[in-house]
Amino acid sequence: MKKPHQNPPTPPAWADRLLNALCPPYLLEELLGDLHEQFADQATEFGTAKARRLYVLEVIKFCRPYFLKRRAASLTQSATRKPVYPANDYSQPFFLHPDMLRNYFKIAFRSLWKSRGYAAINVVGLSVAFCICVFLFLTAYLQLTYDSFHQDGDRIFQTYFFSNDPEKAVRSGGMPLPFTPALKADYPEVEAAARILAGRKSLVEVNGKYFDKLVVHTDPDFLTIFSFPLLKGSRELALRNLSSIVISENMARTVFGSTDVVGKAVRVGSGNDRKQYVVTGILSDAPNNSSIQYDALIRIENTPNYQSDKDNWSAGSHPVFIKLSPRVDQATLENRLKPFAQKYFPGTLADLKKKGAQPDPAGDLFAVRLQKLSNVHFDREIAGGKGTPIAIVYTLLGIGLFILLIACINFINLSIARSFTRAREVGVRKSLGALKNQLFVQIWGESTVICLIGFGAGVLLAYLLLPQFNATFDARLKLSSMLQPGFIGLIVGVFVLVTLIAGGYPAWQMAKFNTVEVLKGKLSLKRPGVLRNSLIVTQFSMACLLACCTIIAAQQVDFLRSRPLGFDKEQVISIPVGNQVDGRQVLGRLRSQLATDPSVVAVTGTSVNIGRGQDRVSSRSVLGFTYKGKNIATDWLLVDYDYLKTLGINVVAGRDFDRAYSRDSVNRVIVTESMAKMLGETNPVGQLLGDDTDSSGTKSQIIGVVPDFYLYSLADKSRPITMHISHSEPIHYIFVRVAPQTLAGSMEKLKAVWQQIAPQSEFIASFLDENVDAWYQNEERMAQICSLASGIAVLLSCLGLFAVALMMIKQRTKEIGIRKVMGASIGNIILVLSRDFVKLVVLALLIALPIAWFLMNTWLDNYLQRIEISLWVFLGVGLAAILIALATVSIHTIKAALVNPVTSLRSE
Repeated sequence: MKKPHQNPPTPPAWADRLLNALCPPYLLEELLGDLHEQFADQATEFGTAKARRLYVLEVIKFCRPYFLKRRAASLTQSATRKPVYPANDYSQPFFLHPDMLRNYFKIAFRSLWKSRGYAAINVVGLSVAFCICVFLFLTAYLQLTYDSFHQDGDRIFQTYFFSNDPEKAVRSGGMPLPFTPALKADYPEVEAAARILAGRKSLVEVNGKYFDKLVVHTDPDFLTIFSFPLLKGSRELALRNLSSIVISENMARTVFGSTDVVGKAVRVGSGNDRKQYVVTGILSDAPNNSSIQYDALIRIENTPNYQSDKDNWSAGSHPVFIKLSPRVDQATLENRLKPFAQKYFPGTLADLKKKGAQPDPAGDLFAVRLQKLSNVHFDREIAGGKGTPIAIVYTLLGIGLFILLIACINFINLSIARSFTRAREVGVRKSLGALKNQLFVQIWGESTVICLIGFGAGVLLAYLLLPQFNATFDARLKLSSMLQPGFIGLIVGVFVLVTLIAGGYPAWQMAKFNTVEVLKGKLSLKRPGVLRNSLIVTQFSMACLLACCTIIAAQQVDFLRSRPLGFDKEQVISIPVGNQVDGRQVLGRLRSQLATDPSVVAVTGTSVNIGRGQDRVSSRSVLGFTYKGKNIATDWLLVDYDYLKTLGINVVAGRDFDRAYSRDSVNRVIVTESMAKMLGETNPVGQLLGDDTDSSGTKSQIIGVVPDFYLYSLADKSRPITMHISHSEPIHYIFVRVAPQTLAGSMEKLKAVWQQIAPQSEFIASFLDENVDAWYQNEERMAQICSLASGIAVLLSCLGLFAVALMMIKQRTKEIGIRKVMGASIGNIILVLSRDFVKLVVLALLIALPIAWFLMNTWLDNYLQRIEISLWVFLGVGLAAILIALATVSIHTIKAALVNPVTSLRSE
């Protein structure tokens, strides 16, 4: 009997339909044949059911992204009726696959090694830019993080007085001694308050050894307000007693050789002011970015003359810091402080009303206001000129960003210029199947490698140059600050931004090259003039802006240095006495030693140095009192006999201090002309100075008037000066005027004499004119930084212009040949090629010069004594920019103009 015919097993029909939907048409027939043949073999071996399951698995394996992409491309080609070529039917690996990335970097290193000159120019430019940015960003970071380490910093404020004087609104951070106790008593929302009185260093004695240390007089709340780490001791008890002293960790190691010193005794002060204290706490050293520095803390009640001034509301001598309760904000307390000013300062309010003062927008003639702790460092007015203006910090950041942006623009220009030489390479890679994203990542990888090398070289350069930078600009930078989380984030962000801008854009442009046009030698960027011109204008705008700022800042510094100060600063030597010896005794000995020396003209002593000497100490004593109903504030200057003679100051009325008059050292004063004007006296000689409310009758008689002179920097607020002599107050500085012809050897001679009369005190003398120059160290530092930045900016801009000129001339090679064939001279060709660049530089000047004028005019408004910006500055910068641009471009234009036109017109 014959068996009935059985149909052969077949795979699932739905699987074939799925494969038909996924597979490109030109592969479908071959693929189905292979799969069906495999299915038949598996059905015979494993059975139909298992063979069908294996078939479905094979079909599902084709559901991959690259396979679907092929299907989509195939359908697109069918819709456009273009022929379908079954070429390149192998899948492309993912362009960020580790193997691909490794290949990108391998090719990048080979390409960069092949073009070493191009790579070197970019690495040098980026490394210099990164190095400058590290210095500037570190400087700005140090400034911006001042006082940021204190806990509850948002609740800590410094108090200051606001006075809406008709001439100019005035703010002052100097508080009278009774201010803080009254504030705490009247306002319970003030959680803590501390007076901080820190002047010159004090003499510290331990076991017969002497040290000069900065001893700060303050209140017990100091340790509650500020969160300087207390290593040993209790914050609540450390300053409870008047005989307690809290010392810094560094002072403990220096003085005692150990930090385990709680309970040990130390003597502070000199002469009659010397007192013994017991160490009750060890405080961590204040960091560099702290507005408050110290070596030790003692109670403010130990200040000399505290008992006589503790109820004096007229003398502002120290800053006060307060900490508010969590539920109180700044605006609320300032509003509540208005009755406080009316209660304790009625005389000041009455005096302002007499002057015709009007309330400010907040309704205040005179008020107590608060400054945030985070802003104290930047407020020079209430800090007595010791702060750093925030504008300088932002200027440093701006200069750093300018330099970095110029380097990025230079990188882009060089990359685009190099793209013309790499066009065929890109075309060949695309013809062999390279995708856009692969080319982009590869070319961008080359830029990333350059940026990495440039960044590493920049950091290494910064490490090598950091000591010199710190010495030149009197900075305290540390590269370890770069390890802070905030700074790391800034560096990573800047690096990523640079690689994206400087490397990403050229890579994107090159990846878009048309394969056919590139291989035919026809390469053009869409609207290249817009990009090229924008980059050139941006570069030269920033370079010219920095150049103008540099020149104007240097002119202002020269102006301040050359201004008449009202005294003769030449041939005068300033000697800090120090704390190891008694200033009056040393002054007497020095006078005796030099009395018969013909090279010495005059010798005197004073409590305040003029300028910034070798000890870097600057002090100021302001006396406030009421005179015939007027509030008077004057610089109270202790001097000795021959002070006016030593400084070459003439007396315009009355007489100088004279040893023949015994009472000159008790209650006699000499005032400046501005002081006489403030008193309202046409003939002040003989008038008595003193507070109208002082019932003791102790007053000082004016015996002379001298012209105004500057005791402090022209950048600071000047006050009238009142000079007095006292046998009880200490002499801190000795001035010696020497004859001009003996100036060369005078310093060595004085040093030898000093070692005889005061061997225990270091001789750190300096010339007074050098001290005065040091007043303007911040301004000079800004001018130096701007000068360095502008020089680098010009150099990088010229490098970028060099690359753009090369790019343009390569594009216009045939044009140059045609012009020469048509009879154009070399001069005409140079003019044609150069005038476009000159137009761009002129446009850059039109943008930069008004901005420079506005910025520097705003900066100069901070000075009472300032220059007027000259038009010649802008004309000089403009002419220099044009000449530099022409010189840079001429290197290529002359070379291109001299090329044989046959070579230029030769077809490839």
